[in-house]
Amino acid sequence: MNLVHIDRDGKLCPVTSRRDEVLAAALDLLDEVGLDALTTRKLAEKLGVQPGALYRHFDSKRALLGAMVARLTVDADPVGELPEDWAGLLRYAAMGARATMLTRRDGARMVATYLAPASDVAQQFWHRLIASLVAGGIPESDATVAVDTVFAYVNGFAIEEQARDGFPAEPERRALRDKTFQAGLDLIIAGVTASRS
Repeated sequence: MNLVHIDRDGKLCPVTSRRDEVLAAALDLLDEVGLDALTTRKLAEKLGVQPGALYRHFDSKRALLGAMVARLTVDADPVGELPEDWAGLLRYAAMGARATMLTRRDGARMVATYLAPASDVAQQFWHRLIASLVAGGIPESDATVAVDTVFAYVNGFAIEEQARDGFPAEPERRALRDKTFQAGLDLIIAGVTASRS
């Protein structure tokens, strides 16, 4: 028997392992109850198991939340083609991170709190962003500050956005927030550009 899970877009997706089933249920529960009310007890009830059974897959709630963030970022849809220039790459990363955070209720708070920046994939992307800015003529110390500033902006903006607008945001409100986010990002990139001279 093949297990399936209905993803956030209503599509049927295969569940490849019991661990994947737990993660899918945890993400669905996050959408239902939010981050503050997400408990291993509620997750166990949703799965029809005893709470202790979850520890076969995740040794703590923190480990579960970290795996949920990893799944969210791995499942993220790309936002167009990967740009070659530093400003385009920085914009691409910021827009993609925000879009990923907004796919789930309290997703921004969960990602900002539980993302493991020490993971190999996160470190590789981080260093690639910094290297692209350095290749564009920005000193390495300034490039590091620029990348950190952009992600602090993304995290803060998305957390505030979800706190104010709820999940999912109304389309008109989301469009307004998209424009506001873009304007703020433009200001940061303009500041980075100005630092080159």
